[in-house]
Amino acid sequence: MSAPKGLARPRRLPKPRRCWPSGRSDPVTLKDDAFEHGPDPDNPGWRHWNLKDPTLFNGAVMGKLITRVDPDGPNGRRARLRMFPQRHHENLQGIIHGAVTLSLIDISLFTTMHTLGSGNAGPSVTLELSTQFVGGGDPTRPLDAVTEIVRETGKLVFVRGMVEQDGDIVASFSGIVRKMQPRA
Repeated sequence: MSAPKGLARPRRLPKPRRCWPSGRSDPVTLKDDAFEHGPDPDNPGWRHWNLKDPTLFNGAVMGKLITRVDPDGPNGRRARLRMFPQRHHENLQGIIHGAVTLSLIDISLFTTMHTLGSGNAGPSVTLELSTQFVGGGDPTRPLDAVTEIVRETGKLVFVRGMVEQDGDIVASFSGIVRKMQPRA
């Protein structure tokens, strides 16, 4: 017995194949560290948090990112990820675009896992991200995501934090990262 015409089950689509448009490089090998973590000579006490391939999202969209660990958080150590806003990070209101703030937050989850936790940031993935925007970001000042680990298990890292500019709060957030192993 077959379904009436028009109600038949749709055929399954073939599994998408991984293909690279001409001019695109191969994907980053995550067996090696995909990040450049050296000291930043322009900002003593800070380290770079930049992908080795500057054409990927972090470098191409966010620009220079630096990080440090602050020892004086209310619950212990905190990770701090800083970006330096540029004109293309602004929205029509002349403040930092919310998508840029969300991107900084997402990247900060992995910075936190790397600097305070035990995970490999490269192959890991964001499972959940909850954000509350509480103010507009000033594009003339550095934008910091300040984070702490709430809990870390064998496979998950629970992070919370604030996005701030010299103490002015732009957003608060919490997120969960799934620690992954590099694919063979």
